Amino acid sequence: MISALAEGKTRIRNYSTGADCHSTLGCLKALGIEVEGAGTEFVIHGRGLNGLRAPAAPLDAGNSGSTIRMLSGILAAQPFTSRIGGDESLSRRPMARIMKPLKEMGAHIRAHEDKFPPLEIQGAALRPIDYCLPVASAQVKTCVLFAGLFADGATSVTEPSRSRDHSEIALREFGAEVTVSGHTITIAGGPKLQARELFVPSDLSSAAFFLVAALLVPRSRLTIRAVGLNPTRSALIDFLVGMGAKISVPNLASRNGELVGDLVVEYSELSGGVIEGALTASLIDEIPALAVLGAATERGLVVKDASELRIKETDRIRTVVENLRRMGVETEELPDGLIVPGRQKFRAASFDSFGDHRIAMAFAVAALRADGESVIEGAEAASVSFPEFWDTLGAITA
Repeated sequence: MISALAEGKTRIRNYSTGADCHSTLGCLKALGIEVEGAGTEFVIHGRGLNGLRAPAAPLDAGNSGSTIRMLSGILAAQPFTSRIGGDESLSRRPMARIMKPLKEMGAHIRAHEDKFPPLEIQGAALRPIDYCLPVASAQVKTCVLFAGLFADGATSVTEPSRSRDHSEIALREFGAEVTVSGHTITIAGGPKLQARELFVPSDLSSAAFFLVAALLVPRSRLTIRAVGLNPTRSALIDFLVGMGAKISVPNLASRNGELVGDLVVEYSELSGGVIEGALTASLIDEIPALAVLGAATERGLVVKDASELRIKETDRIRTVVENLRRMGVETEELPDGLIVPGRQKFRAASFDSFGDHRIAMAFAVAALRADGESVIEGAEAASVSFPEFWDTLGAITA
């Protein structure tokens, strides 16, 4: 998205093959951006801050909450009206959290039942704001910062706890003026963004399933190459090591402002742990896999302050609890989390992904520990973020 707003050609290597990221490319093309490439390498022909064109048809974000929420910050400043929606799952995901700040900045937005996609966004000249996020969310933060690019002055976002900062890093890489003071991020409007040569680190949230797999299966030892280890993401590593996981990080380096390194993980006897408060926000995408791991630890896993999971692609608290119970794993559902006691056995079962990529992958990993053959309905959901997941899993377990 930032490449599209920059001037010149940005080359992106190691681009995700996941459907969500390709939904973003499709939306940019519909907005008049030339995109070249295939596989994992693409060139984005940026047209500057004012270069987007009115789309001829509604924009399709597919299953991607990231696409619709972040892109809306850009669409809010355009001199045209756009309509953006997605699939059935996305159409149930609430958008009020981005609509509120964008309306305060001057945008005109309509939504189904005033909160659900599709969104109709009538662009306007935006004014800067100082916005306090009620809940830490990197997507909402990015939406406001993107809108701030077009505002006349400085826009600030204050978050209750630190969320992922990939957007701030990327904006700086392209030449935007971004400052951080405590939990407040400020961006200056009207920058001249310049094209870049970029390498995308491999995704730690995708790597998490293989870290958990190695920690579940006795005698495992696995090396995962060139993983992004941004400090706002690496809480996962700290949490696992704190439970007793044998994980090392060789070949640590910085590329395009992001820390990148290899991960070497070995099967370990784990103590268990508690995820709550700011740690929950840091681990929100990894909780389905960690819940599976919790059942194999000594003391189990407790997750609190995770009501955000209720409004992901599925209600991930409920879908995790249901699938664990299908395995015979005792689990207590909480309004904002769950409790998984430790030292439990995993029975083979028939799982349901409920169309959620992280649920499909989490229970594929759980099945490795089961006492027989398991079946996962809706396994194709993994392609949303990780189309190669099943081939990769097959290769390392062969």
